[in-house]
Formats: sequence, structure tokens, C-alpha cells
Amino acid sequence: MGLGDRVVSRIVGFFRAGYPDWAPKTGYIPLLALLPRRVSDDEIASIAAKLLLRDRRPIDNADIGVEISRATSQLPSLNDVERVQQRLAAAGWSDKPPRV
Repeated sequence: MGLGDRVVSRIVGFFRAGYPDWAPKTGYIPLLALLPRRVSDDEIASIAAKLLLRDRRPIDNADIGVEISRATSQLPSLNDVERVQQRLAAAGWSDKPPRV
């Protein structure tokens, strides 16, 4: 392994360190620019917290979509709505009405 190979390996390592975990490990990195925006984990947590703080029940997909749109200024994807639902479920929220 020559000096040039080590430099190239370090550069590739540098770029892969910032590569999203959800993206394929091989392929063309410029294609990521064409993918739709994905709501970050911090944004998911913030959206779920806002929804849980409201006294309005039940929380449906429309409520989740509105909060995602407010946070991102874009239409929500089904995947992002599901991620918020999972975060709400992890916080103990249930979409079923309480038993009386």
C-alpha cells in the first residue's frame, strides 16, 4: 500500500463518517441529493413531545402530518408519520380510547 492509497483511504473514510446510516453502503453518493428530506430524530422527538403536551385526544395521522409540515415546511412522508407514531407509542401513548 503506497502513500497515495493511504491518503485515498483516509478521504473515503472521512466521507463515509458523515454518510447516513439509513442510506445504502454502496452506490452513488450524489444520488442522495435527489432523495426527499427525511425528518431527523431530534425533529421526531420534538414533534412527539408537542403532540403529547396537547390535551387533544386522539392523536391521528392528520395531527402528526400537520406537525411534521410545521417543522419541515414540506409534506410529510408515510415513513416519517410512522416514526412519530413509534415515538408516541414508546412514550406510552395509545391510539385506542381508554376503557371506562
